[in-house]
Amino acid sequence: MRRRPGIGGLQNAAAARDQYRLLGENVAKLRTDVMKEQLSTFRSQLEDFARKHKNDIRKNPAFRAQFHEMCAKVGVDPLASNKGFWAELLGIGDFYYELGVQIVDICLATRPHNGGLISLEDLCKLLGQRRKGAREAVSEDDCLRAISKLKVLGNGYEVISVGKKKLVRSVPTELNKDHNEILELAQGQGYVTVDEVQRRLSWSSGRATDALETLLEEGLAMIDDGHIDGRRRYWFPCVSSVSSYVGDML
Repeated sequence: MRRRPGIGGLQNAAAARDQYRLLGENVAKLRTDVMKEQLSTFRSQLEDFARKHKNDIRKNPAFRAQFHEMCAKVGVDPLASNKGFWAELLGIGDFYYELGVQIVDICLATRPHNGGLISLEDLCKLLGQRRKGAREAVSEDDCLRAISKLKVLGNGYEVISVGKKKLVRSVPTELNKDHNEILELAQGQGYVTVDEVQRRLSWSSGRATDALETLLEEGLAMIDDGHIDGRRRYWFPCVSSVSSYVGDML
């Protein structure tokens, strides 16, 4: 018959478990302390790097994007505030604040034409036209970072992906799956017809017409009835080049 462990054995087992638990806690604390020390070292090195290369960070968009990636890896956000070490050293907060104001101006100026939905590519082109005399070049990455800070304004001002294009939305319009499929289809030539939507997406006439009319009501589409074939074209400025059209507006 197998003997059961006595009181002494149970106590020894409990003591061993406590020792293992304490050992585990000590190892976890040691790892945490080491990670904190490494993180502090990385941040210090990042500050030294920023001091040394501040002119490149300000003037070179590609270098600036790589710097942001380095910051993200150590949990530093140079755009978190316009005050403090990073703002005083680099002026990055002011740079993106200025970009944000200009992006809002462009979105408002083009809204009557595109209904509040503009391609990121066109937005960057228009921003470049406005900033011709500025010292700092602006990249698509800069635009995305500036737009991310505009979310404090409430609904709107976000980047959405439709097919291969990135679109900047500046109005609280909600696009459903049907609307996104139509916008993706329109990227080919800038417009679609009801017949084309039916054929390419295998939709009924009612479904195609309903989705297109909703986009028209939201100001995202324009109609063109002046064709010999009598087919109405629904044009979408947000997926066709608008730079030449709105350049004079800016």
